[in-house]
Amino acid sequence: MKVIWMGERVERTGVHQHAIRVYFEDTDAGHIVYYANYLKFAERARTELLRRLGVESSVLMKEHGVALAVKRCLVDYHKPAVLDDALIVETEVFRVGGASLDLLQTVVRDEELLVSVNIKLGCLDLTSGKPKAMPRDVRARLNNYCDEAQNLTGEAEG
Repeated sequence: MKVIWMGERVERTGVHQHAIRVYFEDTDAGHIVYYANYLKFAERARTELLRRLGVESSVLMKEHGVALAVKRCLVDYHKPAVLDDALIVETEVFRVGGASLDLLQTVVRDEELLVSVNIKLGCLDLTSGKPKAMPRDVRARLNNYCDEAQNLTGEAEG
């Protein structure tokens, strides 16, 4: 499937997609995306997925006293992106635990894989800094999203 640049976000079955344009500020002296900026791109895409599901970070912090923080991050850099590239950050949620969330995020240009990020988020109590169960409504929204994605993917394959 060819991904078409359509502004803020492009949807595909089972995978949330967020469009990113590479600006000068994202690059090094050679106009290649600086490696750490892919983590920023991934963060924006995760935030937009959660926002789409009705989960705002500010509400989690204010009303529940928790935040989702990166517990583990494994990044593979396959090919570089450069100035003015139109990228898509694809995010797939593949496990929702009581206090954690596992995702796979990829950065693609057209159909070409540039970066893959395996990430685990943990739900932390803002006061103690210790792990805390995700609020039920958040966990339910994430589980529903995963279930819908699996059902759509299963229907497409079957």
